[in-house]
Amino acid sequence: MTDERDDRDHEFSSGQGFSDPYEGFDIDPPEFEVDPDKVDPVDSRVLTDELDRRTLADDDVDVEQLLEVGLSYIGINRYEQATDALERAARFAEDGRIEQEAWTNKGAAHAELEEWDAAIGAYREALNIDDESEHAATAETNLAFALWESGRTEQALEHAERAVEVDPRFAQGWYNRGFFLLERGLAEDARNAFDNAIRLGFRNAEVVEEKARALEELGEYDRAEELAEEADELRQEAEAELLE
Repeated sequence: MTDERDDRDHEFSSGQGFSDPYEGFDIDPPEFEVDPDKVDPVDSRVLTDELDRRTLADDDVDVEQLLEVGLSYIGINRYEQATDALERAARFAEDGRIEQEAWTNKGAAHAELEEWDAAIGAYREALNIDDESEHAATAETNLAFALWESGRTEQALEHAERAVEVDPRFAQGWYNRGFFLLERGLAEDARNAFDNAIRLGFRNAEVVEEKARALEELGEYDRAEELAEEADELRQEAEAELLE
């Protein structure tokens, strides 16, 4: 893989909680002492003021509540505040699962700020806790993304490979692996990875488009054109759903 990267949009795991089979990381936002009759429920300033009050105290830290505060900050795009809350949660956590979740989401917040070195450090902290857990595959693929964005493309592929070794049924991990393989010119291996992602249910415009690109590299132009058209249709359908 070369170090030259283009501006194509590419989807990676966000780390902001996890869907099945990573439901262990999904935590509903905390309830706040705000009277909805007096406050506009979409006014994020009220939420952030409440969060600020809840993160100031150092005594008797409730780690799970602090973790929820960090996730809530991410939900309203207050990423700097999220990194502070999540690091405190990780430092105070005695439960390895909670600590791993906090570091992983801290990495996601840094990634949103394009602070790639900090994101890499947070993901490595998460993996140092347990690199074989059910959540490790997501941390690995997020780490791969951060490494790729920071120009460390060979390391990115290594961690993308590791993600699907940890969880062979991690569909988005297969997609990410295929993306990195294709960036290195390994079109046949990339196609196989995209096929695995699709078989596992990860079928959207991005993965179909990348598979089309792999087929074009392999000289299968007719099939590549068909998939490119399918990718356009999937993208239009997704846009239409957003407008409904």
